[in-house]
Amino acid sequence: MASDTEPAMTIPHLALAAARDWPDDIAIVDGKRQITFAELAQEMKAAAAGFVAAGLSEGERVALWAQNSADWIVVCLGLQAAGGVLIPLNTRYREGEVADIIERSAAAMGVATEEFLGFRYADTLNSLDIPTLRKVVSLDGNEWDAFLAAGSGYGREVERRIAALSGGDLGDILFTSGTTGAPKGVMATHEQTVRTARLWANATTITHGDGFLILWPFFHCAGYKAGWVVNLAVGATTLPMAQLEVGELVDLVEREQVTFLPGPPTLFQTLLTDSAFDRDKISSVRVSITGAASVPPQLITDMRETLGIPTVLTGYGLTEACGTVTMTGPSDPPEIIVRSCGKPIEGIELKLVDEDGKVVAGSEPGRVFVRGYNVMQGYLDNPEATAEAIDPEGWLDTGDIGVMDDDGYLTITDRSKDMFISGGFNCYPAEIEAMLMAHPDIAQVAVKGIPDERLGEICAAWIIPANGSSPTDKQIVSWAREKMANFKVPRAISFVEDLPRNATGKVQKFLLPEIQQ
Repeated sequence: MASDTEPAMTIPHLALAAARDWPDDIAIVDGKRQITFAELAQEMKAAAAGFVAAGLSEGERVALWAQNSADWIVVCLGLQAAGGVLIPLNTRYREGEVADIIERSAAAMGVATEEFLGFRYADTLNSLDIPTLRKVVSLDGNEWDAFLAAGSGYGREVERRIAALSGGDLGDILFTSGTTGAPKGVMATHEQTVRTARLWANATTITHGDGFLILWPFFHCAGYKAGWVVNLAVGATTLPMAQLEVGELVDLVEREQVTFLPGPPTLFQTLLTDSAFDRDKISSVRVSITGAASVPPQLITDMRETLGIPTVLTGYGLTEACGTVTMTGPSDPPEIIVRSCGKPIEGIELKLVDEDGKVVAGSEPGRVFVRGYNVMQGYLDNPEATAEAIDPEGWLDTGDIGVMDDDGYLTITDRSKDMFISGGFNCYPAEIEAMLMAHPDIAQVAVKGIPDERLGEICAAWIIPANGSSPTDKQIVSWAREKMANFKVPRAISFVEDLPRNATGKVQKFLLPEIQQ
């Protein structure tokens, strides 16, 4: 355990340090619920005691399936303070996707909200027949209160476990889908997350007293590692928002005087095009970070000059690097923010190499490699994939192609493999194709992202029907909505007789015919 003079290197120790340094400051505002840093530390210990009482052993894994909320943070801190490892679950996932992750992570416990977006999460976890999953706890009703009450006699054991927790301990496993279609568990230690959070704070200028409205989902690196963990490190207030509703967001910004407001371009475009919108309502905002989508230079200018947001930033990262690699600077002009994703944050190395593994010169394109404290420990139970991703010298192959200018600004020219981003969610065609192939009327399928004005990109599917079948768009979409997260569901479908392929049989997606939406 870190002393009062040593920097905290685990996430629970960050919470304890924040309680020591800013005990009466507000840590979380969630609706009418306000929690100080001192209260958050106590709630963390109470949750940890509940996990101990429920039989959680140090090093065991806990799946957390809930929307952005104060409860999400308390549960995460509690299970980690008890020595557990976080397995966050995407709120858009459905039963099959969740069951696969819980089974492969060997999660011992699951904590879930009762219902969100019309889907009953706790009931779904309770219905799973997975031997390792010993207990499921609902966050709603009396069940969570009873869980906490059962831990009332375990305070001393909680203190022992917190004291034993070190920065080198595994803190979480975030599952990210690869081009093979099988999600891989990215393992990261507490110290990696904490160090990245502190340096992300330096790069973005967030500091004590800021109010950070977090739209980014907590199950993702953005909302978790570049979100509320950052706030613990610097003493900023977390304001979680489960889903975007522009009117509610503006009211929250005005009421709580939010100063830090990352969000997708559509949020700011909506505000700019609303003639009735009162710009003074968001006058407290001093920093914004644009989402993972291309934005025109004029939007950055309008955010600064019309909406009055002094600092607009953008960055680049991936789960395998704790979510953060580069960031633009507060003084960078709109042209830099639009065309690049910034420079590496402190302590991170980048290199771009050609097909022969040689570092490229000047502004030539190359494959992006990253090295530093933020590079994952590896993929869970997958040494082969780990060895493919990280070389003996510690360089992580991102799979992305980029260029770097003379000033060190990185621009990503091709995203990882065939991945596309729909509504802020990463979509991996190979994974979606494998899921669609389970449909009895589909013989072959190719998937890729196509432009969409509202979501940035949407999933498009070219389908060869099985012999004797004549599926319709509506039938495929309806089936897919039951089997996969909604951002993966094809929004545009074309039924074809064949797919364009090269000599080795690989589908040449750039030759797929134009699809009508």
